[in-house]
Amino acid sequence: MRDVITGEAVVVELPVAQLASRSLAFAIDAGLVLLGYALILFGYALTGLLGSDPAFAPALVIGTGVIVLVGVPVTIETLSRGRSLGKLVVGLRVVRDDGGPIRFRHALARGLAGFVVDFGIISGFTGAVALFSSLISPRGKRIGDLLAGTVVVRDRVRTPTGTPIVMPPQLAGWASALGLSQVPDALALSVRQFLLRAPHMDPHARAAMAVAFATETSALVSPPAPPGTPPEAFLAAVLAERSRREGERLSAEHSAPVVIPAPQPTPPPPRPPAPPADGFTLPR
Repeated sequence: MRDVITGEAVVVELPVAQLASRSLAFAIDAGLVLLGYALILFGYALTGLLGSDPAFAPALVIGTGVIVLVGVPVTIETLSRGRSLGKLVVGLRVVRDDGGPIRFRHALARGLAGFVVDFGIISGFTGAVALFSSLISPRGKRIGDLLAGTVVVRDRVRTPTGTPIVMPPQLAGWASALGLSQVPDALALSVRQFLLRAPHMDPHARAAMAVAFATETSALVSPPAPPGTPPEAFLAAVLAERSRREGERLSAEHSAPVVIPAPQPTPPPPRPPAPPADGFTLPR
């Protein structure tokens, strides 16, 4: 996790991608691009374009290479907001240094630097420059990221949703009398995610978010927390009590006997009306 300061001066933590996941994503992208380039050259050979003119063939090969190796990745990253096919498979995304989505200029700077410096001409098409730059950069940036002002982050962050929230012992008695019907599920989920990620957060951001969540939650529960209760302990008590009551409700539903209602007797069909004295039957 790395701290990022947005344009609004808010500290945000971004899960920076590791070198192994970036290498895997690059290998997938490079394999697909090279396969497409080879198929295009094979099509040129079948149509006779490579043998038509000795001066035209090298220009065609180089021009096609630039389009395929630079133009296609730049277009894909621009349209997908930083997610190539390899990054989509691995779960990565390219974002700006402030955490925002990249634009065409960012993708173009990364693509040109990758073709000339990181993976292409200067590095002898070995990727040595990109590897060295990623190893010495605190945020795993290659030269293209440094020039474009971007960083590759993990787009899918797993949260241990099955981890229970522990009830603070000193708040167990108070929490048992809480009224929790006004706490919406969305707020409870946000508080849960915050409590699970809190140990890995920046201390200042952690304290600010704890106060904000505690203030919002305290307006929806009663009675108020005992004086001097820390915000995170208050939130943990609310979440733990909410989970306990939900578990008891589910257990009661599962253990309740199933009552099958007795069949009701079928009433006899109504008798047709008797004919009148003059012999005519009333219309039905």
